[in-house]
Amino acid sequence: MALLLEVIVQSVADARAAARGGADRLEVVRAIRDGGLTPPAALVRAIAAEVPLPLRVMVRENAGFSTSERELAALREAIAGFASDGIDGAVLGFADGCEPAIDATVRVLEAAPALKATFHRAFDHLSDPLDAIDRLAAIPQIDRILTSGGEGTPADRCERLRTYTARANGRVIIIAGSAVDQEMLALIAQTRCVPEVHVGRAARADDDPDSPVSAARVERLRELAG
Repeated sequence: MALLLEVIVQSVADARAAARGGADRLEVVRAIRDGGLTPPAALVRAIAAEVPLPLRVMVRENAGFSTSERELAALREAIAGFASDGIDGAVLGFADGCEPAIDATVRVLEAAPALKATFHRAFDHLSDPLDAIDRLAAIPQIDRILTSGGEGTPADRCERLRTYTARANGRVIIIAGSAVDQEMLALIAQTRCVPEVHVGRAARADDDPDSPVSAARVERLRELAG
């Protein structure tokens, strides 16, 4: 079975190009150089009107993985609005130091109780990722965890991703994301260490995160993903 290919987009043009190239799902963000922040609701609606692909939408107010009471109010308002627009899911993730910020995560999700969510790369900053998988899997709305697979060679990362997938044991889906280039994607497809991959730079001209999505690049990634 082919890997599911998720592509980060920042515009309607990005979304169209990703769809032409064969993406299966889009992650909608703004400020991609900051790791992705909450996009405008109007952009999400415009993409949904143009492209018939599932949308996961970033819900994040700063470039780090902490949050505040003021931000939580904005995040709750944003996620409720996205849920009312019928998106596939949200993307969020908070950490208290090296521990998952479970309370903040749940408080945001409670504003959209029927919406599924991906816990994003705050996961890669946690001290005990295997324990974190258990704790995150216990939150009913979280159905995916996005992770780079850590440091090291592509083989090292794939082995770690395999370990995470085994620990998740079907409770959540592990998505490989961050620094997933063509070499890494080919190895993931070969080893089947995860069922889904998430790409940003690799889908853009010259690997520049602010460049438009290239349909041709996405098509090549689609070929590698199967």
